[in-house]
Amino acid sequence: MAPTEATFKGYAVNSPETWDKFEVIDFEPKRMEEYDVEIAINCCGVCGSDVHTITGGWGEIITPMITGHEIAGTVTRVGNKVTEFKAGDRAGVGAQVWSCLDCDRCKNDNENYCPKQVDTYNAKYPNGDIAHGGYSSGVRAHERFVFKIPEELEFEQAASMFCGGLTTYSPLVRNGAGPGKKVGVVGIGGLGHYAIQWAKALGCDEVVAISHTASKKDDAMKMGATKFVETGGAKEGLKGEVSDLDIIITTVDMASAIPLTDLLSVLSVGGVVVSVGLPNEPLPTIMAQDFAANQSSFQVTHIGSKKECMAMLKLAVDKNVRTWVQLMDMKDASKAVRALKSGAGSKGDHDVRYRQVLRQDLVQY
Repeated sequence: MAPTEATFKGYAVNSPETWDKFEVIDFEPKRMEEYDVEIAINCCGVCGSDVHTITGGWGEIITPMITGHEIAGTVTRVGNKVTEFKAGDRAGVGAQVWSCLDCDRCKNDNENYCPKQVDTYNAKYPNGDIAHGGYSSGVRAHERFVFKIPEELEFEQAASMFCGGLTTYSPLVRNGAGPGKKVGVVGIGGLGHYAIQWAKALGCDEVVAISHTASKKDDAMKMGATKFVETGGAKEGLKGEVSDLDIIITTVDMASAIPLTDLLSVLSVGGVVVSVGLPNEPLPTIMAQDFAANQSSFQVTHIGSKKECMAMLKLAVDKNVRTWVQLMDMKDASKAVRALKSGAGSKGDHDVRYRQVLRQDLVQY
């Protein structure tokens, strides 16, 4: 195990210019408070958000910065007002570690949209403490943002669900995914592989996997897709291939690659396109008329609530939803982020299918 110490260890980056160069450092975790849970990290998923952040794509970073917000491990210590956890429990943390818990959003299970929220890394707490992430030996977070891991899920299975999984599960359930609904998923990657599985597990009538190439068709069908549509080179776009989709989840994180007008055109009346990717660049220009033909809408989502996370984990157990994992040692974080950024491993790294998870190597268990 480890933590319960004054300093933790972590793999840190020192600037966006050296985003793929990680250095082991000692760091001070946030000070322990009465509602905090301390976790000795067993493993941490590698998320696209990590790459956007360490490269400076989403703005300035606080350095040295320890990234990672798909954390799974064992509770080592709890504050004196914590009621949900005790030392020895299996627990995880996602992309958020704190909110005010007093606003209407927090009181209505929308704490993930709290105006005062604190992200798991590259953020400061109201008291000035720096939030560091999961490429490290341990983490501390308010118990509202700590999730019990079911015994049926291995740590490496659960870890990426706390961001990648929840980010796709939340918009599906908030938009009524279930029997009678038709769902499309654009992009069969780390997020898309979850979205397909959740849509199937929720009982949607149709789950259409939409990809630029056919290279992942077999995988998509194994994940639960009922149809696969290849868009590369198609002159007519999606028209003629699919129609009247109720929900489209687009996982694309390059603005120029989001065919928003095309996606809106194949929705049902009142249907919705939800972007779970957050590109560095502005979204494509679109005309108001593109929404008028079917009263369609466009949303962008931000992770999910604790209530949704616990329901998601139960669904994963009940319907055997599992992460397609590539397990690596944490010392190989550089290789992992390079592979994720290059997409197909163009820098000599592996092809990511579909979530990379870093196994703890800073401490002995």
